[in-house]
Amino acid sequence: MLFDLEKGDIVRMRKVHPCGGSTWVVTRLGADIGLECLTCKRRIMLTRRELMKKMKENLGKEQPD
Repeated sequence: MLFDLEKGDIVRMRKVHPCGGSTWVVTRLGADIGLECLTCKRRIMLTRRELMKKMKENLGKEQPD
């Protein structure tokens, strides 16, 4: 299943990051997706398949609550 992501989109993950944040911003698109935690600024790379499983929702370009 394909999903639309753009650079700068904010996504919410199913599990909370150890820093306490669950929202990430998309920093890179391609075969791998680059994400940056909005709470601690940690950067990770996930394959599209991994992201599809771990992502709860796409919040778009809006700021998280």
